[in-house]
Amino acid sequence: MSNAEELKAQGIKLFQQKEYEAAARIFREAQETYETAGQRDMAAEMLTNVGLVHRALGEQQQALDSMQEAMKTFEELNDSLRLAKVMGNLGGVYSALGDREQAYNCYRRAADVFQELGETKLHGETLLAMGNLQVREGKIGAGAATYEAGLEELDQLTPTQRVLKGLIGIRNRVIGGGGGKARTNDTPAATQDQAPPPPTTNNDENAS
Repeated sequence: MSNAEELKAQGIKLFQQKEYEAAARIFREAQETYETAGQRDMAAEMLTNVGLVHRALGEQQQALDSMQEAMKTFEELNDSLRLAKVMGNLGGVYSALGDREQAYNCYRRAADVFQELGETKLHGETLLAMGNLQVREGKIGAGAATYEAGLEELDQLTPTQRVLKGLIGIRNRVIGGGGGKARTNDTPAATQDQAPPPPTTNNDENAS
């Protein structure tokens, strides 16, 4: 294991232990080490992790700055997967900053890329985040439809997700609605002919 990889692992451990300031310091060291080694993609990944630390500390503008800088690198490298992951994280940051339209657009763009790349789990998790945002905005029908589509993408559900899936199934039977896996580019049935509802919540991501 290289020094940069050791630093990355140490930073992730500190992040998981909620030692955020220490994690940020280690991630920056890892970023510099990767840059010295010419690994721009990994350096940008560490910068994303620094952004996640800022987000965890409630420092949303700093999180935005770090993630946008990382995005530029991934765009230059044509790294669609990492770019989509950052976009998903930005959804939560924009939401915390009160820019609801931008937050929703970030989640939508990330979900589209995950779908195109065949990243089923990431696509499903992003749909869950979008559905959660819609529900919290009061768009219950739209949120349930989006959330259900996300659940269908996941192989393993948490106990809470299993309960919600059951409740959505009951709701569908009562109102005569159908389940089924929706394409991300499709507008959920409950929101057709309506503008996308702005999100109001964060979708927490883990450092990677």
